[in-house]
Amino acid sequence: MTTSTTVSGDTPSVGAHRRRVRGAVLLLGGLAFALLLAAGGPAAAESPSPVATSTPAPSATPAPSPSPLPGGATPAPCPIPTPGLTPTPAPGTTPAPTPPPNLCPAPGPGDPGFDPITGLLSWLFTPIFQAIFLALVLIYNLVGDIGIAIVVLTVAIRLVLVPLFRKQIVSQRRMQTLQPELRAIQQKYRGDRARISQEQMRLYQERGVNPTAGCLPTILQLALLFPMYYAFSQGLQAPNIDSLLHVFGVQVTSVACYAATDPLAGCIDPTVRWLFDLNAAKPEVIFNPFNPANPASIGGISLLAILSAFLQLVQTRMVTPKTDDPQTRTQQRMFLFLPLISLVYGGIFPAGLFLYWIVTTIFSIVQQYLIVGFGSLFPLFGWTPRFALEHTPRFAVTAEHRPPSGGPQPATGPRGSAADRAAGTIRPSRVRGRTSRRGRRR
Repeated sequence: MTTSTTVSGDTPSVGAHRRRVRGAVLLLGGLAFALLLAAGGPAAAESPSPVATSTPAPSATPAPSPSPLPGGATPAPCPIPTPGLTPTPAPGTTPAPTPPPNLCPAPGPGDPGFDPITGLLSWLFTPIFQAIFLALVLIYNLVGDIGIAIVVLTVAIRLVLVPLFRKQIVSQRRMQTLQPELRAIQQKYRGDRARISQEQMRLYQERGVNPTAGCLPTILQLALLFPMYYAFSQGLQAPNIDSLLHVFGVQVTSVACYAATDPLAGCIDPTVRWLFDLNAAKPEVIFNPFNPANPASIGGISLLAILSAFLQLVQTRMVTPKTDDPQTRTQQRMFLFLPLISLVYGGIFPAGLFLYWIVTTIFSIVQQYLIVGFGSLFPLFGWTPRFALEHTPRFAVTAEHRPPSGGPQPATGPRGSAADRAAGTIRPSRVRGRTSRRGRRR
């Protein structure tokens, strides 16, 4: 995110919004592609099937995956999953349900079964996935409900990231206040991109604004979606999760599986009782008009996805700056359609992931309200409620002025401010002497 790439014919706000829209579309598209690509192979990869190994199976009939081992026992590095031993059904019979694989660490480079495309991504995110999954299990053991555990874990993560997100919101707010001065700089040095960039960076330095301060929290928030997706889609369905509960051979915690005798059930109960018995490990789909036979697919209508899109729309509108430029307003309308993309993935992503995203969006809305107030949320269809009139945020953003580095403070005068230097309307007066012939010396 640099300021030297703005087109001389557009205002800085238009260029910034174009880059935001383009970057957001690329990020969301890349994220969705990576999740869909990795959905075929788990982040915590399965162990090699006994069929492919030279050691024969101890018995012909596979036993169900064991529950977590007692505290004194030493667990295997990764229990063998049961899908490799499922017999092939006879013709004309209904195939038996396949038990889900056990939760195992993803194989790294050089290990058998390593996939250089999806496997590399899974291997890189395994430490983050294990940390998140361990925290989720610890909270689940305390509260006994996976839905409450997801909410508590999300709030804890956002509390840790409060300084970064506050810096992002403050930087965005100060960038909005600098738009008139940035436009004045661009008008004055039109056609000279190097000089425009130099003057803009000087203005940023004087006002204490970092144009790239908002990038890191967004990247972290998107990066957390990968381990969260695997924690809900696979961690909540695995019948044996003992391998991921050990760190360097030390068992951090243990879980008493709620249905240890059922080989088709996961160790952790994925049911959210207070959300109409919602299954957090599977997509929550009402119906699918495009594929009624398989509702859990692209195009499925999900209430959680609708609520998530609405909250993202509110959050985006709150931070959208007000402007009278028609071209900028067109860019802002395009930016407001990005939250609606989550409606497309409502039928394929697990409900736990949408629950996490809803809670983190609500947290962001509250944090933005405390710093910038309602922002541009009102008027809404020409209506502004009374409580939003002349509302002052509790932690309002104040202007910051820093002296320019590299020399003494310049003398204050009519050309001391950046706005006056950019606009160029105040010029030093010229002291003229007598110009008549009578006053000159020969």
